[in-house]
Amino acid sequence: MAAPAVVSDGLSKRFGSVLAVDSLSFALAPGTITGFLGPNGAGKTTTLRMLLGLARPSSGSALVFGRPYSELDGAALQVGAVLEATDFHPGRTGRNHLRMLSRAAELPDSRVDEVLRLVELDVAADRRVKGYSLGMRQRLGLAAALLGDPELLILDEPANGLDPEGVRWLRDFLRAFAAGNRTVLISSHVLAEVAQTVDKVLIINRGKLVVESSLEQLTARVGGSVRVRTPERTKLEQALARERIEATPINDHTLVVHGASSERVGDLAFAAGVPVHELVAEGSSLEDVFLELTSEPQQ
Repeated sequence: MAAPAVVSDGLSKRFGSVLAVDSLSFALAPGTITGFLGPNGAGKTTTLRMLLGLARPSSGSALVFGRPYSELDGAALQVGAVLEATDFHPGRTGRNHLRMLSRAAELPDSRVDEVLRLVELDVAADRRVKGYSLGMRQRLGLAAALLGDPELLILDEPANGLDPEGVRWLRDFLRAFAAGNRTVLISSHVLAEVAQTVDKVLIINRGKLVVESSLEQLTARVGGSVRVRTPERTKLEQALARERIEATPINDHTLVVHGASSERVGDLAFAAGVPVHELVAEGSSLEDVFLELTSEPQQ
C-alpha cells in the first residue's frame, strides 16, 4: 500500500486565547480526492496554511510526502496549491504571470503554454489579468499550481466563480488528475458539487475533526437506507429479521432496509438464495449530513 501523501498528527494552532485548530489528525492516500468541509471559522484555511508551511503549528505535525512542507526538495514540483484566486498583478498578462512563476521554479517557458492549454485559458493568455472574470482567475490560479506537474493539489474553493460548464470541466479534470495516482484536497462550501467530485470527506467544526469517511459510507451511515426489489420479498424479510435488521415493505416486491449497507443486504440475499433485481443505496445528501454533524445544539 502506498504511503499517504499527507499526514496530519495532532495538529493544533492557537491564536492567543483562541484554539483555531484542535488536535486534528487525518491522512490522505494517493489516488483520492478529499473534500475538506466545515462552517465558516471552523479552521479549514488555518489547517491548509499549516500543511503548506505558511503557519507554524502550536503543537502536532503536518507532513507532506513524509516531511514538513518547508523541508521538501523542490516543493513546487511535488505540491500545487491555490488558497486565493486574487494573488495576481492586475497589469500582467496571464502568460507573463505564469512565466514569472515558472522561471522562479526553474521550469521552461514551454510548461507555461502546456498548463494554459490544460486549463483552457490559452485564448486569453495575453490579456491583462485585471480584465479576467473570477472564473478565469480561478483557472489561472490552477494553472500556476500545475506548473511543476505536482503529485498533490491543495485547492481552496476552486469552483468559486465558475459557470456550470466550468464546474463540470473542473470536476472532470480533478478526477483525471487523481486517476493518475495523485492526490487532491479541496476545501469548499459548494456541497452539491463536492458530493459529485470527491471520494472522501473530512468535516471539522470549531477546529476539531467531526468525521473522516468515504463519501459513500458517510451518506449511507447517517440516515441512509437501501431499497431492494426481489420477487421473493417475504423470504428476504425473514433473512433480514434473523439478523435483526429492520425493513419496511413498499409493495409486493420492494423493501426499504434500514441500518445496513447495500453490500450487507446483497450478501444476506445471496446467502438466503433470494434473487435481487434492484439494490440501491439511498443515503442522505452530503448537505443533510454536513448540517446534522455541524449544527449547534439548541440552548
